[in-house]
Amino acid sequence: MIPSRREAFRYWLRLGLISFGGPIAQVAIMHRELVEERRWVDERTYLNALNLVILLPGPEALQLAIWLGWRLHGVMGGVVAGLCFLVPSVFLLLALSFLYAVHGDVPLVAAAILGLKATAIALIVQAVVRISGRALKKPLHWLLAGVAFVLMVGKFAPFPLVVAGAAVVGLLLKRQEASPPPTANRGAVTFPWRTLATGFVLWAIPAIAVLQLAGPDSVFAEIYRFFTTAALVTFGGAYAILAWVNQQAVDVYGWLTQADAVAGLALAETTPGPLIIVLQFVGFMAGWNQPGTLQPGVSATIASMLASWAIFLPSFVFILVGAPYGDRLASNPRIAAALACMTAAVAGVIGSLAIAFGRNILFPTGFAAPEWNAIAIAAAALALLQWSRIDAIWIIIGGAVAGLALGFV
Repeated sequence: MIPSRREAFRYWLRLGLISFGGPIAQVAIMHRELVEERRWVDERTYLNALNLVILLPGPEALQLAIWLGWRLHGVMGGVVAGLCFLVPSVFLLLALSFLYAVHGDVPLVAAAILGLKATAIALIVQAVVRISGRALKKPLHWLLAGVAFVLMVGKFAPFPLVVAGAAVVGLLLKRQEASPPPTANRGAVTFPWRTLATGFVLWAIPAIAVLQLAGPDSVFAEIYRFFTTAALVTFGGAYAILAWVNQQAVDVYGWLTQADAVAGLALAETTPGPLIIVLQFVGFMAGWNQPGTLQPGVSATIASMLASWAIFLPSFVFILVGAPYGDRLASNPRIAAALACMTAAVAGVIGSLAIAFGRNILFPTGFAAPEWNAIAIAAAALALLQWSRIDAIWIIIGGAVAGLALGFV
């Protein structure tokens, strides 16, 4: 059953307003409502779409929504689905970013944010456990995870090189195995050159505007270049890419502190939509802390929108260009082997993020003086995430409430 465009628009907008809980919850919501209840797509179509978005860089749930919108109503259907899924979280996080930047030092707000930060640590640890259980099936996978962890903790190699190296390992090992039988010819597919060209023009317009108005050495140019690069290597989800972004934004560019980065993750966890929206917060703080001749609020708003455009535009292009080839890509055994090795490496990368953020929030002045309130909140949140069926959004809210309560004891 194919819905009308108006009916589909109402659904995608509603999804963008209620899609809390991260990519796993969002993927589950779409499966339940679109496959089981509304029957807009069948099970096989949905699983093929899911396999495709796992192969591509970018936020899985957003890209799945774009693909499903494309399947139902073509290119414009995909664009509408993606924008409805994304835009509510963009503006909500922008408002939360202003609240943090302007009032983050107020004791009441700071106490709530400490609780959110501690809960974010628990969410990262849970992600490590979950991904490790799914991805580390062979000794090679454990080795890749360990190497990735050491490389990221020691800052010996950047995230793009780590995941690229893991992918090469998977491709080379699969190549040594017997070649699979050829797949049946599925027919020719016309390459969507117009869609690709449109995506490039949409990317180039802000790039040219920034270069002309602010200059190639401005913070806005740095943000657009950096987050464009990040968008092309966002394999493994928000936690994985945040490990690298955290190193670059804090240590190389000096856009924000590590405590700010954890706060951004905590705030992003409270919004619907893709968790990788946290990178918008990083851009916001870069503009806020380095405003140049502009007012901090103006600079931060421009920087956050540039970051979001650079991060999310490629997701639309990847899906709308790659959608016709989804079945072929998802069934390629070499790509599957590369993906398995990349996922193993991602487990190690996220482990490094847990170490970096945990040390900063739980032991801010060193191991001799732990932050016991944060440790207690993180431990309780992790226990609830692992052994209860409470939705993650309520645990996040509970972390903020606990921070308020413990901050005034």
